[in-house]
Order: sequence, then structure tokens, then C-alpha cells
Amino acid sequence: MISKKAKYALKALKVLAEKYGKGPVLISEIAERERIPKKFLEAILLDLRNNGVLQSQKGKGGGYMLRIAPEEVSFSKVLRIIDGPIAPALCVSMFFYGRCDDCKDEETCSLRTVLTKWRDANLTVLDTTTLADILKAENAYVAPSDAA
Repeated sequence: MISKKAKYALKALKVLAEKYGKGPVLISEIAERERIPKKFLEAILLDLRNNGVLQSQKGKGGGYMLRIAPEEVSFSKVLRIIDGPIAPALCVSMFFYGRCDDCKDEETCSLRTVLTKWRDANLTVLDTTTLADILKAENAYVAPSDAA
């Protein structure tokens, strides 16, 4: 399960992807639109800026904007920035590897084999899903009341 912080990050990034190339967006606008507490959102956007996903502009007309195109921002990138490892255990993590304290031998650990498959299945989706994909999905959705 992803954290509430990661969910808020993805919601905020969706707004910024919609406004990509149109200049900075105020934190207050994102917070109000997506119902994210403003102070919490500030910390999230700062993490994303510090990791190269966003850029900020100070002063009048300032705010945040995507530094890279929505097609280049994968869910896995965002989740790693916000939540850390995606893998179900550190011993199978690609970027945050750590040895399990209770494991006698990683090479013969049958649990590690299953956890690796789990990680790979998740990464198949997360590495190939981008902000552009959620915009396409949102635009393709027709609310039941809109269909009439």
C-alpha cells in the first residue's frame, strides 16, 4: 500500500502535468483542488523539487511546475522519492538493498524468490505508468451524469 504522502504527491503531480508548459502553479491552488493540507503539500513538493522532478519560481506569479515532461515521470520514480523502496523487502530492493537480519543464506532463500517476483510484477506497472497516462485515463473517463 502506498502512503498518504505518496498519494498526495501523485495527485499534485497530476495537476502540474495538466498545466505543463503553462507556467507555475500556486501551492494553494493545488491544495484546494486536490484537498491536500497545504503544509503537508509544501513538504511533498519540496522533496520532488530536491529530486529533480519539479522546479519552483519565487515571487509574484511564482509556484511550482514540472521540470521534466509528464511522459518522463514514472510512478516508480515518484514512489521511490516519497516512500523509499518499492520492494516488499530490502533484500530484493533494486535501489535500497539491505540484507535481512534473520536470513541464513540469501542465495537459497525461497521467500526471497517469491518477493523478487512480487517486486518485478509491481515494477512492470510502476515503471511504465507515467503522469501522462493518468491524464489520458482522466480525459477518457466520462462521468455517468455526463453521458446523458
